[in-house]
Amino acid sequence: MFLEIVTPAKKVYGGEVSAVTFPGVDGSFQVLNDHAPLVSSLGEGVVIYQNKDGKHQVEISGGVVEVLNNKIVLLADGLVGE
Repeated sequence: MFLEIVTPAKKVYGGEVSAVTFPGVDGSFQVLNDHAPLVSSLGEGVVIYQNKDGKHQVEISGGVVEVLNNKIVLLADGLVGE
């Protein structure tokens, strides 16, 4: 799957991943390869993604995620601490 994480200020990440966990408004959820199409609001929390280099984390202040055809686009309101 391809994951793109974008804030109004910059592109935070773009690359292949095998799994992503998001801080949903009603609880966290995970997206794996061939996930059904999805659009969801996100709350403040940690996005965890797994790529060939291991697990990585990005703390966001909220946003929206779209999953479609193994492409995930996260439009984050911002990063916590920025």
